[in-house]
Amino acid sequence: MDEAATRSNRIEVHDRDALATARAVLDACADAQAMGAAVEAAVARNADWRGRQCINLLAPEAPTSPGVRALLSAEIGTRAAEGHIGPVNRWFAGTRHIDEVEALCVELLKQYFRCNYADHRLCASMIGNAVVYTALSAPGDVIMSAAQPVGGHSSNRIDGPAGAMGRKITDIPIDPHELVVDIDAFRTAAPLVRPKLVALGLSMTLFAQPVAEMKQVIADWGGRLYYDGAHQLGLIGGRQLQDPLAEGADVITGSAGKTFSGPQSGIMVWDDPEITQALTTAVFPVWAATHQVNRVAALALAAAEAIAYGEAFMAQIVRNARALAAALHARGVPMLGAHKGFTQTHQAIGDVRAFGRGLGVAQALERADIIVNKNLIPDDRPGDWDYPGGIRMGTIEVTRLGMAEPEMETIAELIARIVVRGEAPEAVQADARSLRAGFQKLYFCFENGLPPSRR
Repeated sequence: MDEAATRSNRIEVHDRDALATARAVLDACADAQAMGAAVEAAVARNADWRGRQCINLLAPEAPTSPGVRALLSAEIGTRAAEGHIGPVNRWFAGTRHIDEVEALCVELLKQYFRCNYADHRLCASMIGNAVVYTALSAPGDVIMSAAQPVGGHSSNRIDGPAGAMGRKITDIPIDPHELVVDIDAFRTAAPLVRPKLVALGLSMTLFAQPVAEMKQVIADWGGRLYYDGAHQLGLIGGRQLQDPLAEGADVITGSAGKTFSGPQSGIMVWDDPEITQALTTAVFPVWAATHQVNRVAALALAAAEAIAYGEAFMAQIVRNARALAAALHARGVPMLGAHKGFTQTHQAIGDVRAFGRGLGVAQALERADIIVNKNLIPDDRPGDWDYPGGIRMGTIEVTRLGMAEPEMETIAELIARIVVRGEAPEAVQADARSLRAGFQKLYFCFENGLPPSRR
């Protein structure tokens, strides 16, 4: 069988056309150095387009400060540091300065999140989920989590760590209109299954959840409540959303690369000394060995920035999300949570079923250099994953670039021109790029401080 036939019969999860284009690029290279140059050129194209031309409204993304980016390429990133902090705990000698960096990171995280314990070694926030399942439950245990059409995330469902690790999953009842846990239904459902662990994790997250009331229910049988704050972590530390630990959550995990605005990775924080051994042992040696010390250094600097600027940054993020949602709603895009002020977080969720559904709308906006993501909404079915009815927008990046409420009005108008009024995206692109061209500096960081409008 020839090579082309072999490739056509191969099982491939990635886009075949993209892989074929990459092979063609590499085949055209004179040598390996030219292949490396092709990689560098692709990175540069992304930096130019996504980094300087696009209006990025992806809720899971945040641009890191110049200082944080510099530490990601630091020499310390070539070093290995298995284990817990301290010379006796390390497998390798020569880690005394790495111990300094990691200890600084832990203490900075504890300060920002006002907690007793923090772990910095999670190379992805989903690993934090796996750590919690390892430490606080066992195969066969019942856990409760939210289904995806009402905001849940796969990491707490059958197709993520929870399911892969053999946990029996039942649904947390979510009110599809209020977009919060239906606490009365939870009081009925939870005692019937007596979950060992309740995983309160939502990737579509607009409002505070009844953490204290939920913990009170499951406390009757010693159940634990785990708050997966993947999206909300920066808002929690910045005092713009509920503090789940103060309300009874046993542990919080989350992404360092979303509202926290640090390097892509995970963070875990908790207060209870009784679960400390289980959690930290699940981190190492179970789920993390060498854990990218350059990333830890970058995380520590991001935490220091958050202590200095986090409250102001997070407050403007929320104001911008509300302004964007209100402006879109006024222009004919139905927004979830309108009866409750639209959002208490960085997210705004649009129902675009009347305009071609989420995938088509996201692709049309991308042609105008406005980046959003398709998103399931409560009226969708699980099978609508590829073609959901909604779009999700976040205001982290535009806020760090110094944009405020007036710019949210402008962005909403650009979106409405395409989605509601049917203008060709290419006709809107120049105006989108013009707006973005005026916002090229990152704020809420040590290099540039606060945006000029806030000084």
